[in-house]
Amino acid sequence: MKGLDLEKIISEGFISYSNNLAIIPPVGELLFKDPPGDVHIKYGYIINDKYYVIKIASGFPNNNKIGIPNSDGMMLLFNQDTGKPAAILLDEGYLTDVRTAVAGMICAKQFSNKINMIGIIGTGIQARLQLQYLKNITKCREVLVWGRSLNHSKDYKREMEQIGFDVSISSTVNKLCSSCNLIILATSSTEPILFKEDLKSGVHLTALGADTPKKRELGPGVFSMADIIIADSISQCEIRGDISYAIKSGEIDEKRVVELGNVLENSVLGRRTKEQITIAGLTGVAVQDLKIASAIFESYLEKNNEF
Repeated sequence: MKGLDLEKIISEGFISYSNNLAIIPPVGELLFKDPPGDVHIKYGYIINDKYYVIKIASGFPNNNKIGIPNSDGMMLLFNQDTGKPAAILLDEGYLTDVRTAVAGMICAKQFSNKINMIGIIGTGIQARLQLQYLKNITKCREVLVWGRSLNHSKDYKREMEQIGFDVSISSTVNKLCSSCNLIILATSSTEPILFKEDLKSGVHLTALGADTPKKRELGPGVFSMADIIIADSISQCEIRGDISYAIKSGEIDEKRVVELGNVLENSVLGRRTKEQITIAGLTGVAVQDLKIASAIFESYLEKNNEF
């Protein structure tokens, strides 16, 4: 993906989505109990664009016990004018991971104050990629990580220090929150991890692990503390992830939520003061998959002179 401006590409997708230029049906989903896992089917197109996409992505958290990655998947790209298949991208979930990391980077760039310490909650693939992509927008290399497994936290520390970060392991989420003004939650938790008592003035949270109706990372009252609440898709976040819990419980009104694409087009909707608390809830939108799959395929065609 060298040479591709992924920030620009994904941002354009969010803007198209928030301007009602993208047709994105509700997420298809398969949920498994034994062993636990979930499969998401996301699909859609941008009006008058070249392609449409169908993306299948899976997450099976016990896979690491048998030595294979927890996530997998593929993206199917079709010609929008004819329905003819254009490409099968057997990315094993990598492009989904990348476009999610880019979305997190966009949120950090848009809503964070000057970053003095990065807090990472989670130790998996996404927790790693989020930090790697933050290198593009901040000089901060000080990191606190919290994970449910101390051994996984130690592995994370070792790997991230190899790419230039200074990582310390936090014993609690509260201690992490007391030191960090950018916090990224990247877990598959179904119970809250971060609570309103953990928040401090000026912090930005990006919560991206809770992407199903049953997953949750933020506790009751967290969103009521926020000055600005951002969703990648308001319609998805009404029924999926952390924002959905706050809306359903009456903690916040849906009208308080602004879509990321609208902020990217009108920065006035973003952070206005250093003291504000901002929270972004990301559930993953098919337009991200469309944009990254299209860009990869077009780049391939150009390099191989197949236009």
